Amino acid sequence: MSEGYAPVSPLAAALRCRCPRCGKGKVLEGWLAVAPRCGVCGLDLRGEDVGDGPAALVILVLGAIVVLGAVLLETKVEPPIWVHLLVWIPVTFAGTVLLLRALKSWLIAQQYRHHLLEQERAR
Repeated sequence: MSEGYAPVSPLAAALRCRCPRCGKGKVLEGWLAVAPRCGVCGLDLRGEDVGDGPAALVILVLGAIVVLGAVLLETKVEPPIWVHLLVWIPVTFAGTVLLLRALKSWLIAQQYRHHLLEQERAR
């Protein structure tokens, strides 16, 4: 880790979408784009790519939650289809964005913690 900065928990950094070095600057710009650098400590995040990892995890985790919720709702209450649409479309959309932000930030924090950012730039 970098000198002069207290260690930041990758989980804490991920949940707040903060810089893995200082824990203060934003790691994401807008909804899902990775910021070019931390506005507080200057950690270079250009070219940072976590790939499809966050999307795959969101599909698996959120998909299981939504399907389980829809099945439970259907078996317990048997609502009309419009209720399912009214409930599960917003839950899926909001859950996707929130989970993608957190998972993207967490993977960047893990890469920083295990010195993978420096190794990638050295190549």
